[in-house]
Amino acid sequence: MMLNNTSWELEFFDAAKNWRKYQFENILKYINSSVLEVGPGTGNNVQYYRDKASEITLLEINKHMSNLLKSKFEGDQKITVQNSDIYSQERKFDTILYMDVLEHIEDDKNEINRALEQLKPGGNIIFFVPAYQFLYSDFDKAIGHVKRYNKRFFFSFNKDEKISITGLKYFDSVGFFMAVLNKLFNKNKKETIGLGVKIWNKLIFLSKIMDVIFLNKFGKSLFCVMKKNS
Repeated sequence: MMLNNTSWELEFFDAAKNWRKYQFENILKYINSSVLEVGPGTGNNVQYYRDKASEITLLEINKHMSNLLKSKFEGDQKITVQNSDIYSQERKFDTILYMDVLEHIEDDKNEINRALEQLKPGGNIIFFVPAYQFLYSDFDKAIGHVKRYNKRFFFSFNKDEKISITGLKYFDSVGFFMAVLNKLFNKNKKETIGLGVKIWNKLIFLSKIMDVIFLNKFGKSLFCVMKKNS
């Protein structure tokens, strides 16, 4: 099951610009040359990595969102939009991005294995996913999250000698505490969520400090980079 990218939740998280900037501050060094972004939604992530890419393919399964993306990037020679999924791909890429997308996919392991097939040797797949299954809430369910993740899930792919985990850490300690509060009090009304996202986004500067202090031992999200060995 995939996220309905026309949902109001997407609008809230697109507005969380401090969060997006913090994400890409940590992953830009892994992005190179030809980039495939799976599940790009409104395409707002492109602004953060565009200069690192020689070409960009946006792979959006939602037909409506795909059409909006085509209109948004019409005439942009660097960007191609496809209304499809990873299984339709024939070419290979230097970088593949799953930015808060994998948790919407029921068969996530096969998705990753297929993505690895479409990765060039030396290339990276970058994942951002929600962390800790015990934090799974009605909100997760409402926006199509199948599950939340821990490090063990990604380490299971490290058994393949063709793959190296070059980055794996928890991320956003302030967001972790806010997720705990959301789980305890179950405040999933649109107005409450919108206010919560605004507060959380303003506190990202504090997460940057706390993540360093606590050595990324916990967080709302989990960040992973898989490299395909040459």
